[in-house]
Amino acid sequence: MIRVSVLYPRTEGARFDWAYYLDSHLPLVRRRLGAALKSIAVEQGLAGGAPGSPPAYVALAHLTFDSVEVFQTAFAAHAPEILADIPRYTPIEPTIQLSDVRLAS
Repeated sequence: MIRVSVLYPRTEGARFDWAYYLDSHLPLVRRRLGAALKSIAVEQGLAGGAPGSPPAYVALAHLTFDSVEVFQTAFAAHAPEILADIPRYTPIEPTIQLSDVRLAS
């Protein structure tokens, strides 16, 4: 099992439209990736590790797939549409990481 993490770094003054992201973008992603997408979890950054420090990321999305190949096949077919939707909710360029899930509970 692999996880695709989409991380939106906190950028001073940059907007992030949570309503659009949750109500429009993520449903689009679910529809386009279909059964290849096993699960999705979304987090909103609250704070950094030190008291009073800001979060490193405003938002994090974690999408689970059976394999890198399954993800790449599902995403490639819809990448232009999914990526073109990002500016509708934020100007922040996300960082994307694919990881092998070693432990999950």
